[in-house]
Amino acid sequence: MAKIQKNEYSFKVIGHIRSDFPEKFGIPRQSGRVPSLGSTVIFEPEYRNPDALRELDGFSHIWILWVFSESVTDKPPMTVRPPRLGGNRQVGVFASRSPFRPNPIGISAVKLEEIVCTEKYGQVLRISGADMMDGTPIIDIKPYLPSADLIENAVGGYADGVNDHRLNVKFICEIPDSLAPDRRISLSGILADDPRPSYQNASDRVYTMDFAGHSVGFRVDGDDLYVVRIEKI
Repeated sequence: MAKIQKNEYSFKVIGHIRSDFPEKFGIPRQSGRVPSLGSTVIFEPEYRNPDALRELDGFSHIWILWVFSESVTDKPPMTVRPPRLGGNRQVGVFASRSPFRPNPIGISAVKLEEIVCTEKYGQVLRISGADMMDGTPIIDIKPYLPSADLIENAVGGYADGVNDHRLNVKFICEIPDSLAPDRRISLSGILADDPRPSYQNASDRVYTMDFAGHSVGFRVDGDDLYVVRIEKI
């Protein structure tokens, strides 16, 4: 007898991300793009059991499956326009990493820096290289297996070479002491990756993003990005 297939499944949220991004603008487009960018996984009370993390500390990297909670839609498109392709080229939703999907699930490979026991949240995961907004719901965590997950000679289709370009970041404003040194390093990496959609290239426009409790203003002229303002929020 053939097994009956369900058309819908429900998943439990096992935790949330705590990051320096209160909104989507400025978040790295993929995990690993800014290796210095730190964040924390905090588990829901039901999953604050040390047994659930037993031997996870032996892995250097983990996969995180999460929800595009700000992009849920009842009618996801079948084609999308990737911003890094200028917003003019359509590709199939399943040939993209667009957040607007039939099931708004994201997947990120991140470095597991350490597992820390806290009084308030129990064991939490300190990670780096994530690409998630603060509060992002997490639905699963799996260890990264170099023997299985690293595929030699893989081909990236239209995305090959798209994300290779980096901007020269120049701070032409005073950096407040309230922005910690490690956050400054991460901010430089985020800006070098050019947070703007590729179809926005006006050199006189000042863009604003919130990061680590600060409002950051910048403009881009050619290959140079100028940070013109950093203010504590």
